Amino acid sequence: MGVGTAGFLNGASSHIMLADNAVDFSVHYLLPVKFFGQTVYITTTHVTTLIVAGSIILLALFARHQIMKEDYEVPNDVQNVIELVVEFLSDLIHESMGRHAKPFVNYVSTVMIFIFLSNISGLFGLRPPTADYGTTLALALITFVLIQYSAIKTSKIRVLTNLTKPIPLLTPVNIIGELAVPVSLSLRLFGNMIAGTVMLALWYGMLPVLMKIGIPTFLHAYFDLFSGAIQTYVFAMLTMVYITDKRDAED
Repeated sequence: MGVGTAGFLNGASSHIMLADNAVDFSVHYLLPVKFFGQTVYITTTHVTTLIVAGSIILLALFARHQIMKEDYEVPNDVQNVIELVVEFLSDLIHESMGRHAKPFVNYVSTVMIFIFLSNISGLFGLRPPTADYGTTLALALITFVLIQYSAIKTSKIRVLTNLTKPIPLLTPVNIIGELAVPVSLSLRLFGNMIAGTVMLALWYGMLPVLMKIGIPTFLHAYFDLFSGAIQTYVFAMLTMVYITDKRDAED
């Protein structure tokens, strides 16, 4: 997610020089790669994304190993935590989407886990992939395709005719409204995460050493953990609302 092209929004290395202090936003070109005759770059966003994805795979394998144990009838603490997370996500999705939930439980759950782990990766000294617009746009486009696929599967040709309602004159407005979905989803998540990244970078880069001890813990707790959890919830809820609205409109 996010090809390393030039510019602040999509992951180029960014610095601010103030009073002889360098404020580093921690996005760097790491490795040039030739791709169809063009030079693209592996950036810190790609590395963190791979770490997050690898962590999810390892957690899934570990969870499967725990669930498959022969003594599962007497679950241990790890199994209880796994069940708690799975039940929480399943209940949240079913409560939000009702009878439309079943086909989308796996997708929404996976997206929530990925976004949450990406958002809190700053706690471990990494740069959150969701602070790169390339990542959030990719997630929003995947969700947008899923929304449109769900609408087409439910209403067939009425997907096109619905764009002319309530009157044909509003068709351009309806089209713009549809195209605005991935833009709003991606910018909302990106804007909140890059804000936290910039604030922390300014704190670490501009203030004296003594100010970097202890206080950043609370900043990370807010910007990475609290705000990260909120933005995960918002992205997932909007995804479920858009899908449900499309399906309910055709019932």
